[in-house]
Amino acid sequence: MASRSFLQWPVVRQLSTGDLLGRGPAVTSAKTKAITPRTATADRVVQSVCPYCAVGCGQRVYVKDEKVVQIEGDPDSPISRGRLCPKGSASEQLVNSPGRQTKVLYRAPRSTEWEHLDLATAVDMVADRFIETRRRTWQQEDEQGRLLRRTMGIASLGGATLDNEENYLIKKLFTAAGAVQTENQARI
Repeated sequence: MASRSFLQWPVVRQLSTGDLLGRGPAVTSAKTKAITPRTATADRVVQSVCPYCAVGCGQRVYVKDEKVVQIEGDPDSPISRGRLCPKGSASEQLVNSPGRQTKVLYRAPRSTEWEHLDLATAVDMVADRFIETRRRTWQQEDEQGRLLRRTMGIASLGGATLDNEENYLIKKLFTAAGAVQTENQARI
């Protein structure tokens, strides 16, 4: 153990720095002074919403070189005021997990194998199936001749992290397509 001079004693540092209660520079080690937070090196900070429950806690996502380096609670959020539950606190691991799927996987009907698709192909497949289902299940009128203009073959169930604007657009899209079964599970 290295010998310490009289001037390095904590009580002397408290008196010489003006830190009489010993809560500031008098008790801060050189190692502590050299430490910087993970968030200090971020290129930008993006506001987001926690992807888990329907509470909608605000998050600050710290990005460096287009990679998420840290996710913390957003103190400006009126909902969570900077606090996150254990799942929300661990959401950086969800983003950066080596097991996270980053490519579209498709399994054809009655197939036992998954295949990779590019995003444009997958979106086209969804759009084609949406249009075909709407065409096949369209009900112009009922048995008594009353006008319906609907499809019962398409439904939408929204997620907890959708905000009001996204829910509004989804409702407009599905209503315009004739779908009447549009719901959101965020009922808190």
